[in-house]
Amino acid sequence: MNVYHRVTSLAKQKKISISSLEKSADLPNGTIYNWKNSKPNIDYVSRVAGVLNTTVDYLVGRTNTPNSDSESSPVDILDDETILAFDGMEIEESEKEKLRDYARYIISLREKENK
Repeated sequence: MNVYHRVTSLAKQKKISISSLEKSADLPNGTIYNWKNSKPNIDYVSRVAGVLNTTVDYLVGRTNTPNSDSESSPVDILDDETILAFDGMEIEESEKEKLRDYARYIISLREKENK
């Protein structure tokens, strides 16, 4: 999937027309359509990524994750389905339990301070 297809697909998902996307990204009319057969200007791709709330890496195909919502979506470490990792290495279950115990301890300290 090239940049053109990723942009048009994501815009369609977000119910944004290509012409309004171009306006919002301050691009000349027809710019995105031209990406169908030519390489886009990286500055333009960056602008489009900003409007679509995604990353340049996604639009150029370096990743298959359309957005980086990880910073806005808290992860509950008490959830057994959550995969925890540190420095690129998955944390073993016994280590996860130690982290959970420490988190519980920190929360209890915070609650005592707020009383």
